[in-house]
Amino acid sequence: MSDARDRIAQASRLVVKIGSSSLTNAEGGLHSEHLDQLVQALVRNVRAGVQLVLVSSGSIAAGTPALGLRKPPRDLATQQAAASVGQGILLAHYAAQFAQHDIRVGQVLLTAEDLIRRTHYRNAQRTLGRLLDLGVLPIVNENDTVATDEIRFGDNDRLAALVAQVVQADGLVLLTDIDGLYDRPPAQDHARHIQTVRSAADLAEVGLGGRGSGIGRGGMVTKVQAALMASEAGIPVVLTRADQVSKALLGEVTGTVFEPSGRRRSPRQMWLAHATTARGSVRIDEGAVRALRQRQASLLAAGVVGASGTFLAGEPVDIVGPDGAVVARGLVAYDAAEFEQLVGRTTADLMAEFGPDYEREIVHRDDLVLL
Repeated sequence: MSDARDRIAQASRLVVKIGSSSLTNAEGGLHSEHLDQLVQALVRNVRAGVQLVLVSSGSIAAGTPALGLRKPPRDLATQQAAASVGQGILLAHYAAQFAQHDIRVGQVLLTAEDLIRRTHYRNAQRTLGRLLDLGVLPIVNENDTVATDEIRFGDNDRLAALVAQVVQADGLVLLTDIDGLYDRPPAQDHARHIQTVRSAADLAEVGLGGRGSGIGRGGMVTKVQAALMASEAGIPVVLTRADQVSKALLGEVTGTVFEPSGRRRSPRQMWLAHATTARGSVRIDEGAVRALRQRQASLLAAGVVGASGTFLAGEPVDIVGPDGAVVARGLVAYDAAEFEQLVGRTTADLMAEFGPDYEREIVHRDDLVLL
């Protein structure tokens, strides 16, 4: 047993994510047997004292036949209508199955945008934590009825990785209809199963497919991105087929394991790194890169060579080195329009010309995370 699998087997708090393709039948409706099998596997862990969060896709798939549609809709408005109807069907089925084992469930609908805003992020963290403390199993889904860009490609994989970080989970299990990661699409000849991923470098020669089935909205690309997001934050991940969930939760060899390759970050650092979208970028010189990486210093105007975007003070920006690589992300203290007069100048210089308001850093180290 690998260290990552062992940690998942011994975890006290886990996030499990299941995709639409693993929950639906050939007609596009809910596959009751598959859903019931998942519940049975999760019940065993709950009874063993494990706190579980379930991130479940399937609302659009569940709502499609309920609306009399013969196939999953492609236009945004009908997708949102199907999600609105289907979410109730999905949750009702989960609630009924878990109730047979005296387990209460609670619905939590989120979008990635909810986790971008600091107050929303903290509210989600408090709500999920309290539900777990009360012995409730939270069932999380993307809020498809209001999502825009996310609804077109499916972001529940990334959402699951973010939720794992929000609740400070000990492990993440991503369930799909393929038994892990291959070095090329598994239908191709000589496709090789990858049992362990230790870092993103291990995937340099891996050819990933794009979208998944017509029922689900993600693909292996989004699952690998989510697995790396979590593992690079110190959370072990298993990616495997849905019918192998019991083995995954027991730490047995199944699917692909992503070994944690990074240090645990504080919730604020995780929020900055993974739940924010940069509104622009600030370009810095090599000296500033060294100051950020080696001394964990704040970013000062003297090390800035330029900026792009239309961001406002307090919004997230990418901090980019001379080679064009993103060094860090942080909450900037100035509007983009102010940068022309800031670039390359010392703090003393700025204070002398503009007053004490310009004593503040471009990005304070408490509002910055290295990437």
